[in-house]
Amino acid sequence: MKIAVSGSTGLIGSALTRALTQRGDEIVPLVRRAVRPGERAVAWDPDAGTIDRAGLEGMDAVVHLAGENVFGRWSAAKKQRIRDSRVKGTQLISETLATLQRRPATLLASSAIGHYGDRGDESLTEDSTPGDDFLAKVSRDWEAATQVATRAGIRVVNMRTGVVLTATGGALGMMLPPFRIGLGGWVGSGKQYVSWIALDDIINAMLHLLDRRDISGPVNLTAPTPVTNRELAKALGKVLGRPVLVPVPGFALGLAFGSEGAELLLGGQRVLPARLVSSGFHFGFTEVEPALRHLLASPEQRR
Repeated sequence: MKIAVSGSTGLIGSALTRALTQRGDEIVPLVRRAVRPGERAVAWDPDAGTIDRAGLEGMDAVVHLAGENVFGRWSAAKKQRIRDSRVKGTQLISETLATLQRRPATLLASSAIGHYGDRGDESLTEDSTPGDDFLAKVSRDWEAATQVATRAGIRVVNMRTGVVLTATGGALGMMLPPFRIGLGGWVGSGKQYVSWIALDDIINAMLHLLDRRDISGPVNLTAPTPVTNRELAKALGKVLGRPVLVPVPGFALGLAFGSEGAELLLGGQRVLPARLVSSGFHFGFTEVEPALRHLLASPEQRR
């Protein structure tokens, strides 16, 4: 297939691009710069609302992953970037695809399990009601921005992504330095749920969703066994052979991230991948400790 990918140099996008290339697909990245002569890429600027419409003609699928990183102190400007990068970028792509003469059959569009809000230990599936906090409202508008593509006959999958575990970045990448020197711990009470998924599994899930033309709408991209923050911390400490003795108090997170940014780490969702499971998707990692051992193993150990 010929597949356009936004966010292709990001944590997930770069891994997805490698996997698609390895299986023989042609990848066309969306880039925020001028396209060089002879380069197979599509220029776009979501801030300015511009995109090379002609460059998207004839794609078989589009995977939209681009968005502002949610980690960091949540100033008013940061929150606006979080929202705009998701909603405006998705709206630009969806509206453009809807007007093409040769539209793609499929649009995989990022969303997030933040859609459900902080729900304690309630088990959540794609049929659960949305939350009402900042990220939940962003996710609601994010997914709504794809409706124009759906109305144009494009199969849209809204990928509600959980915490992606990889040693090269993201939440796990932030946890590793203190844990490796024996200063790691759970966050706040540690009772909040972390709905995680190993990088290998989220990439394979995206390939599955590209190929399964009968799946559309929201799909939770999480492992089937969410864990509490305390359980995740203890599993990571066990894998690294380090003690887990120093919980991070909530007030410290407030100082580092601001009150609303701290809520991202102090809240949680117990999300289940009901639609992935019912579609027959096979997870490589259903338990967090084996997933961490695999992710943190050397290349020689993985063979």
